[in-house]
Amino acid sequence: MNPLYILIAVVVIILIFVIWYISTSNKLNRSVVKIDEALSGIDVALTKRYDVLTKMIDVVKSYTKHEKETLFEVINLRKDMSIKERNDANRAMDENFKKINVVAESYPELKSSENYKTLQQSIADVEEHLQAARRLYNSNISLYNQLLVSFPTSSIAKSKGMTKKEFFEADEVKKEDVKIDL
Repeated sequence: MNPLYILIAVVVIILIFVIWYISTSNKLNRSVVKIDEALSGIDVALTKRYDVLTKMIDVVKSYTKHEKETLFEVINLRKDMSIKERNDANRAMDENFKKINVVAESYPELKSSENYKTLQQSIADVEEHLQAARRLYNSNISLYNQLLVSFPTSSIAKSKGMTKKEFFEADEVKKEDVKIDL
C-alpha cells in the first residue's frame, strides 16, 4: 500500500472524528442554553403570577370594601329615616336604578361579580402559563439527561464536566392550595 493513501485515510478518520466531536459538543451546549431559557421562563411566569394576582386581589378587595361600605351606609340611612324620607329616598333610588338599568342594558358586562370573574380567569391564566413553563423546562432537562447517558455522547459530556440536571419539582409548601384572603 502506498503511504500516501494511509496518510489520507488517517487524516479523513481524524477529520470525521473532529467534526463529530464539534457537532456533538455544540448539541450539548445548545441543550444547556435551552435549559437556561426554560428556567428563565419559569421565573417570568412566577413574576407574572405574583404581579397579576397581587394587583387583582387588591382590586377585588378594594371593590368589595366599597360595596360593603355602600351597603352598610344605605342600611344605616334607612334605619334613621322617617316613612316620608324612606319613600323619597326610594323614589330617588328607583330613578337611579332606571338609569343604571339603561347603562347595564347597553353594557351588560358591567356587574359587580366581574371583578371576581376576572380574578378567577387571571388565576387560571397565570397558573396555566406557569405549568407550561415548567413542562418546557422538564422537557429540556429530559433531552439533556438523555444525551448525557447515550454513548458516545456521554464521553464528550464527561470530558466537558457535564452532569445530569434535576427536574423541576415544586416545594412541598407550593404543592398546597394557595389561600386567597379577600
